[in-house]
Amino acid sequence: AAMSPAGFLGGSRAGVDVGVAVGIMGSVAELLDTVAGYLDAGYPRIKLKIEPGWDLVPVRAVRERFGDALMLQVDANAAYTMADARQLARLDPFDLLLIEQPLAEDDLAGHATLAARLRTPICLDESITSARVAAAAVTCGAAAVVNIKPGRVGGYLEARRIHDVCAAHGVPVWVGGMLETGLGRAANLALAALPNCVLPGDISGSDRYFQRDITEPFVVTGGQLPVPAGPGIGVDPDPAALAAVTTSTEWLPL
Repeated sequence: AAMSPAGFLGGSRAGVDVGVAVGIMGSVAELLDTVAGYLDAGYPRIKLKIEPGWDLVPVRAVRERFGDALMLQVDANAAYTMADARQLARLDPFDLLLIEQPLAEDDLAGHATLAARLRTPICLDESITSARVAAAAVTCGAAAVVNIKPGRVGGYLEARRIHDVCAAHGVPVWVGGMLETGLGRAANLALAALPNCVLPGDISGSDRYFQRDITEPFVVTGGQLPVPAGPGIGVDPDPAALAAVTTSTEWLPL
């Protein structure tokens, strides 16, 4: 019988909540305009990239402009050290969902130490390269939340193992992305349909990155993207879109 990718992995949701990541901007005014645009486009959760010198001010500005009800989180991409612990603790009053990867990717012990000094939950991203590492991170207290990027961990079966390890420890996970076309986006949505993916994923609509995707575009509706229900990889490539970007083809005989 035909099976959807979500069905194969064990997911049951028809749609998943999604969020959008907002990079470091040249000014707070530009940031607020950008965030407003994404909220108008229907994204229910905003992730702000932060770094030393661009952390407290943008977070405060977004909270003041859009209110406490906005689901808001930050991503440091390993830009801080333990010397910044006091500064990072100043983000606690803003009720962030999480702070993602504040320290170096190989520093599980540092993240565990930092976690004891912050009220904001720490989420690991770059550090999580396998289910084994995820288990170690969770066990030592370095991660209260885990971001799963299938491309980073070696595929969707290992991604599901990470989901399962975290579920067994009561640690919520969410799905990140790495600039996928509609094919990879479909697979990420299938993963995000798993029961322990309880936070909105970084799985934007196709129009965030592509004028024309190579599948039917994914469109955010009601803060969600639909989980592909088709068999196999869940969606069909658009032959015309593929033809438009094909420079040559070669058939290899068996």
